[in-house]
Amino acid sequence: MRMLPVNENTIIVYFSDTVSPATADRVAAALPVIQSHLGQYVVDIVPSYTSILISFDLVTIGLRNFSLQLQRVLAECDNSISNRQVKTIELPVYYGPEVALDADEICAHTGLTFDEVIQIHVATTYRVYAIGFAPGFAYLGNTDKRIEIPRKQTPRLKVPTGSLALADRQTAIYPKQSPGGWQVIGRTPISLIDFERDNLTLFEMGAQVSFTPIDKATFLDMGGVLLPEEMTQEREVA
Repeated sequence: MRMLPVNENTIIVYFSDTVSPATADRVAAALPVIQSHLGQYVVDIVPSYTSILISFDLVTIGLRNFSLQLQRVLAECDNSISNRQVKTIELPVYYGPEVALDADEICAHTGLTFDEVIQIHVATTYRVYAIGFAPGFAYLGNTDKRIEIPRKQTPRLKVPTGSLALADRQTAIYPKQSPGGWQVIGRTPISLIDFERDNLTLFEMGAQVSFTPIDKATFLDMGGVLLPEEMTQEREVA
């Protein structure tokens, strides 16, 4: 573990140089410990794949004092890892042709049928490695190498809410309609943003995430939405 000052009121803590479930566990375990012991000083805390960026109130504590306290607090994290309950999230996903917007491109790139892509995708339990880009957008890894695919060369201007997508060795769900360049393979009817939650989103760092295929009727019954042009679409997926 390495601690480095970024400026007079910001410190970054590196837990590892490698993205892995073990590193995700260390980052996730450190977050509540830091908030519990140093929350009165913390202005912002941003976790990522292998690090945590912490900004603190320079009016109430200096860089040296905060660094020493942070170092002492982080020493407790190893015990927190062994005692921490890992959150498990299971999300239903409709992988139908109306919503699998990039099925043809994914099949062409991987050499697999789309049924094979789905089977591979749902067979893996993913970890939340980072949350960013947009509120509730969780970077989940790692996907099976067989379905590894780069981002689109030309991003879409509008990716529908709830779209499940692939990029490199990661998978993610767009919590709201937004521009995006990930390869879309399905859609969940579950809302990922809830302003009543303390952390706004269903996801948290280090959580385990799995996907369960559902049919179109179930998707719609659970509140899933198809766009008008998707309701009449009869595209056949390879």
